[in-house]
Amino acid sequence: MIEEPPVLTIVEGAPTPTPEQIAALKGVETAFICDAMGGIAAMSTAIAPLGLGEELDRHVVGRALVADSGPMDIMATLAAVNLLTPGDVVVHAAHGHGGCATIGDQLSGMLKNAGAAAFVTDGPMRDFDGIRATGLPCWCTGLNPNSPYANGPGTLGGTAVVGGRQVATGDIIVADRNGVVVIPYARIDAVIAKAKAVAQMEKELEVKVKDGFCTPLDIDAMLADGRAKKV
Repeated sequence: MIEEPPVLTIVEGAPTPTPEQIAALKGVETAFICDAMGGIAAMSTAIAPLGLGEELDRHVVGRALVADSGPMDIMATLAAVNLLTPGDVVVHAAHGHGGCATIGDQLSGMLKNAGAAAFVTDGPMRDFDGIRATGLPCWCTGLNPNSPYANGPGTLGGTAVVGGRQVATGDIIVADRNGVVVIPYARIDAVIAKAKAVAQMEKELEVKVKDGFCTPLDIDAMLADGRAKKV
Protein backbone atom coordinates (compact mmCIF):
# COMPACT_ATOMS: atom_id res chain seq x y z
CA MET A 1 0.00 0.00 0.00
CA ILE A 2 1.09 3.60 -0.48
CA GLU A 3 0.93 4.57 3.18
CA GLU A 4 1.60 2.28 6.12
CA PRO A 5 -1.25 2.20 8.67
CA PRO A 6 -0.56 2.71 12.38
CA VAL A 7 0.41 -0.44 14.23
CA LEU A 8 -2.49 0.09 16.65
CA THR A 9 -5.70 2.12 16.41
CA ILE A 10 -7.71 2.68 19.59
CA VAL A 11 -11.36 3.62 19.07
CA GLU A 12 -12.82 5.60 21.96
CA GLY A 13 -16.38 6.43 22.99
CA ALA A 14 -18.01 2.99 22.92
CA PRO A 15 -21.08 2.60 25.17
CA THR A 16 -21.15 0.46 28.29
CA PRO A 17 -24.11 -1.67 29.41
CA THR A 18 -25.24 -1.07 32.98
CA PRO A 19 -24.51 -3.56 35.76
CA GLU A 20 -28.27 -4.13 35.96
CA GLN A 21 -28.41 -5.11 32.28
CA ILE A 22 -25.52 -7.53 32.72
CA ALA A 23 -27.11 -9.01 35.86
CA ALA A 24 -30.47 -9.48 34.11
CA LEU A 25 -28.84 -11.83 31.60
CA LYS A 26 -26.96 -13.97 34.09
CA GLY A 27 -28.09 -17.55 33.72
CA VAL A 28 -30.25 -16.85 30.65
CA GLU A 29 -29.65 -19.54 28.06
CA THR A 30 -28.29 -18.47 24.69
CA ALA A 31 -31.16 -20.34 23.03
CA PHE A 32 -33.69 -18.12 24.80
CA ILE A 33 -31.83 -15.01 23.67
CA CYS A 34 -31.79 -16.23 20.07
CA ASP A 35 -35.54 -16.85 20.26
CA ALA A 36 -35.98 -13.35 21.65
CA MET A 37 -34.05 -11.95 18.67
CA GLY A 38 -36.05 -13.64 15.95
CA GLY A 39 -34.10 -16.88 15.94
CA ILE A 40 -30.77 -15.50 14.77
CA ALA A 41 -28.20 -13.99 17.12
CA ALA A 42 -25.42 -16.54 17.51
CA MET A 43 -21.96 -16.78 16.03
CA SER A 44 -21.19 -19.75 13.79
CA THR A 45 -21.22 -23.30 15.12
CA ALA A 46 -17.43 -23.50 14.70
CA ILE A 47 -16.99 -21.18 17.69
CA ALA A 48 -17.40 -23.48 20.68
CA PRO A 49 -16.32 -23.46 24.33
CA LEU A 50 -12.75 -24.62 24.81
CA GLY A 51 -13.00 -28.16 26.15
CA LEU A 52 -16.67 -28.14 25.14
CA GLY A 53 -17.51 -26.40 28.39
CA GLU A 54 -16.38 -29.28 30.56
CA GLU A 55 -13.25 -27.63 31.93
CA LEU A 56 -14.15 -23.96 32.36
CA ASP A 57 -17.18 -21.79 33.16
CA ARG A 58 -20.12 -22.66 30.95
CA HIS A 59 -22.05 -19.40 31.12
CA VAL A 60 -20.62 -15.90 30.76
CA VAL A 61 -22.22 -12.47 30.30
CA GLY A 62 -20.19 -9.34 29.65
CA ARG A 63 -19.57 -6.23 27.61
CA ALA A 64 -17.86 -6.92 24.28
CA LEU A 65 -14.43 -5.37 23.79
CA VAL A 66 -13.58 -5.96 20.15
CA ALA A 67 -9.91 -6.57 19.33
CA ASP A 68 -9.66 -6.70 15.54
CA SER A 69 -6.21 -8.24 15.22
CA GLY A 70 -6.74 -9.90 11.84
CA PRO A 71 -5.13 -13.11 10.60
CA MET A 72 -1.98 -14.32 12.40
CA ASP A 73 -1.64 -11.25 14.66
CA ILE A 74 -2.40 -10.32 18.28
CA MET A 75 -1.55 -6.62 18.48
CA ALA A 76 -5.09 -5.46 19.30
CA THR A 77 -5.55 -8.21 21.89
CA LEU A 78 -2.28 -7.28 23.60
CA ALA A 79 -3.65 -3.74 23.87
CA ALA A 80 -6.88 -5.12 25.32
CA VAL A 81 -4.94 -6.40 28.33
CA ASN A 82 -3.93 -2.81 29.08
CA LEU A 83 -7.25 -1.15 28.37
CA LEU A 84 -10.08 -3.56 29.19
CA THR A 85 -12.62 -2.87 31.92
CA PRO A 86 -13.01 -5.72 34.40
CA GLY A 87 -15.92 -7.88 33.29
CA ASP A 88 -15.32 -7.34 29.56
CA VAL A 89 -15.47 -10.23 27.12
CA VAL A 90 -12.52 -9.76 24.77
CA VAL A 91 -13.61 -10.62 21.23
CA HIS A 92 -10.59 -11.32 19.05
CA ALA A 93 -11.36 -11.03 15.34
CA ALA A 94 -9.00 -13.31 13.43
CA HIS A 95 -11.06 -12.98 10.25
CA GLY A 96 -11.65 -16.72 10.34
CA HIS A 97 -7.99 -17.62 9.90
CA GLY A 98 -7.29 -21.13 11.18
CA GLY A 99 -3.60 -21.53 10.36
CA CYS A 100 -2.28 -20.48 13.74
CA ALA A 101 -3.41 -19.86 17.30
CA THR A 102 -4.90 -16.55 18.29
CA ILE A 103 -3.67 -16.65 21.89
CA GLY A 104 -2.23 -19.20 24.30
CA ASP A 105 -1.93 -19.74 28.01
CA GLN A 106 0.29 -16.78 28.88
CA LEU A 107 -1.89 -14.15 27.22
CA SER A 108 -4.97 -15.91 28.58
CA GLY A 109 -3.47 -15.54 32.04
CA MET A 110 -2.81 -11.84 31.46
CA LEU A 111 -6.42 -11.31 30.36
CA LYS A 112 -7.64 -13.15 33.44
CA ASN A 113 -5.34 -11.06 35.67
CA ALA A 114 -6.68 -7.86 34.10
CA GLY A 115 -10.26 -8.88 34.88
CA ALA A 116 -11.56 -10.18 31.57
CA ALA A 117 -14.71 -12.27 31.98
CA ALA A 118 -13.98 -14.41 28.91
CA PHE A 119 -12.27 -14.61 25.53
CA VAL A 120 -14.07 -15.25 22.23
CA THR A 121 -12.43 -15.68 18.83
CA ASP A 122 -13.17 -16.93 15.33
CA GLY A 123 -9.79 -18.65 15.24
CA PRO A 124 -8.07 -21.43 17.17
CA MET A 125 -6.13 -21.24 20.43
CA ARG A 126 -3.24 -23.21 21.88
CA ASP A 127 -1.90 -24.48 25.22
CA PHE A 128 -5.09 -26.17 26.42
CA ASP A 129 -3.74 -27.32 29.78
CA GLY A 130 -2.26 -23.91 30.51
CA ILE A 131 -5.45 -22.07 29.57
CA ARG A 132 -7.44 -24.41 31.77
CA ALA A 133 -5.10 -23.55 34.64
CA THR A 134 -5.77 -19.82 34.21
CA GLY A 135 -9.52 -20.34 34.63
CA LEU A 136 -10.35 -17.95 31.77
CA PRO A 137 -13.51 -19.12 29.94
CA CYS A 138 -12.77 -19.27 26.21
CA TRP A 139 -14.73 -19.88 23.01
CA CYS A 140 -12.78 -20.62 19.83
CA THR A 141 -12.73 -22.78 16.69
CA GLY A 142 -10.33 -25.41 18.05
CA LEU A 143 -6.65 -25.85 18.82
CA ASN A 144 -3.54 -25.11 16.75
CA PRO A 145 0.01 -24.84 18.14
CA ASN A 146 1.33 -22.46 15.45
CA SER A 147 2.32 -19.01 16.77
CA PRO A 148 0.80 -15.62 15.87
CA TYR A 149 2.76 -12.38 15.43
CA ALA A 150 2.38 -9.01 17.14
CA ASN A 151 3.15 -6.66 14.26
CA GLY A 152 -0.24 -5.05 13.63
CA PRO A 153 -2.11 -3.34 12.27
CA GLY A 154 -4.82 -3.87 14.84
CA THR A 155 -7.86 -1.96 16.03
CA LEU A 156 -9.19 -2.03 19.58
CA GLY A 157 -12.61 -0.80 20.66
CA GLY A 158 -14.34 -0.76 17.28
CA THR A 159 -16.45 -3.31 15.41
CA ALA A 160 -15.77 -6.51 13.48
CA VAL A 161 -17.53 -9.48 11.96
CA VAL A 162 -16.81 -12.55 14.08
CA GLY A 163 -18.34 -15.91 13.31
CA GLY A 164 -20.76 -14.30 10.88
CA ARG A 165 -22.08 -11.77 13.42
CA GLN A 166 -21.37 -8.05 13.54
CA VAL A 167 -19.96 -7.27 16.97
CA ALA A 168 -19.43 -3.75 18.30
CA THR A 169 -17.65 -2.75 21.46
CA GLY A 170 -20.42 -2.10 23.99
CA ASP A 171 -22.65 -4.93 22.80
CA ILE A 172 -23.36 -7.70 25.29
CA ILE A 173 -21.89 -11.16 24.77
CA VAL A 174 -23.69 -14.13 26.30
CA ALA A 175 -21.87 -17.44 25.90
CA ASP A 176 -22.59 -20.95 27.14
CA ARG A 177 -22.14 -24.56 26.01
CA ASN A 178 -24.47 -23.93 23.07
CA GLY A 179 -22.40 -21.09 21.62
CA VAL A 180 -21.91 -17.33 21.61
CA VAL A 181 -24.69 -14.76 21.20
CA VAL A 182 -24.31 -11.05 20.43
CA ILE A 183 -26.89 -8.57 21.74
CA PRO A 184 -26.50 -5.15 20.06
CA TYR A 185 -26.27 -2.33 22.59
CA ALA A 186 -29.40 -0.59 21.28
CA ARG A 187 -31.49 -3.74 21.76
CA ILE A 188 -30.36 -4.83 25.21
CA ASP A 189 -33.45 -3.81 27.19
CA ALA A 190 -35.87 -5.16 24.59
CA VAL A 191 -34.04 -8.48 24.44
CA ILE A 192 -33.98 -8.79 28.23
CA ALA A 193 -37.76 -8.32 28.37
CA LYS A 194 -38.42 -10.72 25.50
CA ALA A 195 -36.02 -13.36 26.82
CA LYS A 196 -37.92 -13.43 30.11
CA ALA A 197 -41.14 -14.10 28.22
CA VAL A 198 -39.44 -16.80 26.14
CA ALA A 199 -38.11 -18.48 29.29
CA GLN A 200 -41.61 -18.56 30.77
CA MET A 201 -43.10 -20.07 27.62
CA GLU A 202 -40.31 -22.64 27.52
CA LYS A 203 -41.02 -23.58 31.14
CA GLU A 204 -44.70 -24.03 30.42
CA LEU A 205 -43.98 -26.16 27.33
CA GLU A 206 -41.51 -28.28 29.30
CA VAL A 207 -44.23 -29.14 31.81
CA LYS A 208 -46.59 -30.14 28.98
CA VAL A 209 -43.97 -32.32 27.30
CA LYS A 210 -43.17 -34.09 30.57
CA ASP A 211 -46.90 -34.75 30.93
CA GLY A 212 -46.95 -36.48 27.54
CA PHE A 213 -47.70 -33.69 25.05
CA CYS A 214 -46.78 -34.79 21.51
CA THR A 215 -48.93 -32.82 19.06
CA PRO A 216 -47.13 -29.55 18.26
CA LEU A 217 -49.28 -28.99 15.15
CA ASP A 218 -53.08 -28.80 14.98
CA ILE A 219 -53.40 -30.62 11.66
CA ASP A 220 -57.22 -30.43 11.60
CA ALA A 221 -57.12 -26.65 11.97
CA MET A 222 -54.46 -26.37 9.26
CA LEU A 223 -56.58 -28.44 6.89
CA ALA A 224 -59.62 -26.34 7.69
CA ASP A 225 -57.99 -22.97 6.97
CA GLY A 226 -55.97 -24.08 3.95
CA ARG A 227 -52.49 -24.06 5.44
CA ALA A 228 -52.33 -27.81 4.74
CA LYS A 229 -54.02 -30.10 2.25
CA LYS A 230 -54.35 -33.82 1.57
CA VAL A 231 -53.57 -35.22 -1.88
